[in-house]
Amino acid sequence: MDEDQGTQAHGAGTGGKGADARLGIAPDAVGGGDEPGRARILAALAAARYHGFEPDPNDFHNTAGSEAPSPADLAEWLREAGLWAKASRMGWRQLMKLTDPVPVVLLFSDGSAGLLTGVDPIERVALIKDPQGRQSDLPVPVDELRLSEVWTGEVLLVRKPREASDGSDNFDIHWVFRQFLREKKMLRDLLIASLVTSILTITPPFIIMNVVDRVVIYGNMDTLVLLAALWAAVVLYETVLEYARVDMVTLLSGRVDTRLNLHVFNRMLGLSLDYFERHPAGEIHHRINQLYLVRNFFTGRLFELVLDVFMLIVLLPVLFYMSSALGFVSLATAIAITLIVVVFMPAMRRVTGQIVRAETRKSTHMVENIHGIRTIKSLAIEPQSKAEWDLRVADAADWRIQGGRVANWPKTLVIPFDRFMQRGIILLGAYWIVTGTVTLDVGGLIAFLMLGSRLAVPFVSLSKMIQDQEEVRMAISEVGLVVNNPPEVESVSGGLRPAIEGELSFENVTFSYPGQASPALKDVSFTVPAGTMLGIVGKSGSGKSTIARLLQGINRDYSGFLKLDGNDLREINLRYLRRSLGVVLQDNFLFRGTVRDNIIAGRPGLTLEDAVRAARLAGAEEFIERMPAGYETFLQEGSTNLSGGQRQRLAIARALVTDPKLLILDEATSALDPESEALVNANLLRIGKGRTMVVITHRLSSLTDCDLILVMHQGRMLDIAPHRVLLERCAIYRQLWLQQNRHLDPQGTRHAAPAPVPIEAD
Repeated sequence: MDEDQGTQAHGAGTGGKGADARLGIAPDAVGGGDEPGRARILAALAAARYHGFEPDPNDFHNTAGSEAPSPADLAEWLREAGLWAKASRMGWRQLMKLTDPVPVVLLFSDGSAGLLTGVDPIERVALIKDPQGRQSDLPVPVDELRLSEVWTGEVLLVRKPREASDGSDNFDIHWVFRQFLREKKMLRDLLIASLVTSILTITPPFIIMNVVDRVVIYGNMDTLVLLAALWAAVVLYETVLEYARVDMVTLLSGRVDTRLNLHVFNRMLGLSLDYFERHPAGEIHHRINQLYLVRNFFTGRLFELVLDVFMLIVLLPVLFYMSSALGFVSLATAIAITLIVVVFMPAMRRVTGQIVRAETRKSTHMVENIHGIRTIKSLAIEPQSKAEWDLRVADAADWRIQGGRVANWPKTLVIPFDRFMQRGIILLGAYWIVTGTVTLDVGGLIAFLMLGSRLAVPFVSLSKMIQDQEEVRMAISEVGLVVNNPPEVESVSGGLRPAIEGELSFENVTFSYPGQASPALKDVSFTVPAGTMLGIVGKSGSGKSTIARLLQGINRDYSGFLKLDGNDLREINLRYLRRSLGVVLQDNFLFRGTVRDNIIAGRPGLTLEDAVRAARLAGAEEFIERMPAGYETFLQEGSTNLSGGQRQRLAIARALVTDPKLLILDEATSALDPESEALVNANLLRIGKGRTMVVITHRLSSLTDCDLILVMHQGRMLDIAPHRVLLERCAIYRQLWLQQNRHLDPQGTRHAAPAPVPIEAD
């Protein structure tokens, strides 16, 4: 195809650089020049947007350094954003077979990239678009020869994850079944193998029948040799087939089990923090753990039932063909077994529910004691905790005993019917043969006995499955009580992603916690410019921490408007918002791992130099360097090898490592010793330089250098002004100041202590 004709036909210009120019694609139209790898990132971003996802370019980590981003790094970046992505190689013929034209990122040899938006198999051209061009630009048709000059076959395949299509569906038995139905080819092969296996199981009884009737009675050795060879072939084939069937079941089980765990864990992480605050950790942990019952049922008992059903389908016609009278008796006996189990189903359902609830209470107490073991030890309340545990264990054991007794009734009642199927049928058959009721020879009766005894197996298995499904139904319900709650955000890719400077604006914000009569915030309105150090003070319950929760997007069901740089906070992508903030709480959790890993936990791609810079700013560098391995020192669970002040300074360093434009310190210094607190306070001005900082604390001495201090009282804003102004005009603030700093003068100078000043009434 002529190059000029191709470019003119699609309105693309010429004169570009690199691979794009050689393909006839227009040069960069969005700015940024020819930075190495820029086109690759933009191409991957465009492919993600096609599927409704918006990865944050700030999250991309280029392990190649100054070189163009590698396919593996791009794929990892997109996977972290929730997409399915894979770096691969593809030839021209494979490109032409892409019948569903979706963006495929072609990675060129010069470090740039192009977007494959479609193919034309008739004209033998690929339609490629420049990711750095205008959105209105049409793709350029490129033939195999021209593409081979710049492309070696590297591609980045991107698609919406399959879990996303049903990720919003409720977790129930129908959802689980759909996961199995997605493996249609494997299910088909498994059903065929099960059917053949069932057919092979009826072969040995017929071989024995012929051995008795033809060999034993007539002494025909040739027939014996032939039957022995047939039996050996059947056994060999059945062995190989059974191995293949079990292998397929294992593979299918593994795939579905993976989907179950990924789905449940992702849905759990998507729940709001408010849900975890309202439900005990032990309760959530126990309910999620019920997933193993679901897995075992669908990957174990259910597949056994499928095999038994096929055996039933094969056995019944054979039994009725051999003797309709004995066939009816065998079928009636098997149905009686099933009915006995069904009768006890309601009682089993009630007891199973009680067992699950008792186990949940027991697990809740166990996890609560593990998390609170320090408090238990310090208060010496082990006897009380043990007494409570004994009660919950006894309750669970009592219900399990009752459940066992209820289940024992059907198991006991089916024993006579089961024994009749295995042994009694031969007595009845012998009587009918003697009386001429049925026409069977000795070998036929033995074969019928062997086949008839197997007839009970599917029905007994079905009965057990009916019992198990009650437990599984409860397990699915328990897991659903967690994962079926509304997620924190409907879409991880939705919402605005504005550049954050830090300007905050509250406009008549009112918020109430669920179940509380009085609102936590009432008509709060204030504005602080970007780069402001804002202190928030007030008595307990005044609404200080609620403001921090709203800023983090933990609660979004408030009235009024909360704006960040003029953008409604509820319109900003939640994940983007939280990754743009730095938050330090009163009690911060540190992960098992090294000091460095904990500091850069929010951005694993950051370097040791970034961790050192953040630690120095937080005042943590001095104690880290004294540790045995410095920044590579391993922290135990609960960070027991650190003091409270050290843990808090590490948390501050973790919040600062991403250099956020908005930093929230919610009682961050309350757990520090005086020396550590003085060190952090001395760094506050340096920490807040170039960013908006919200400092929530009871200790007013930490806020004297703040640009503005917001005074809260019973959910309302009383005043907002600098420290000296508040001392003069805000009675509540002056009262709090004097309570904490009677040794200082009312103007906040740190010299000789004047006589106490009378406290004004609220």
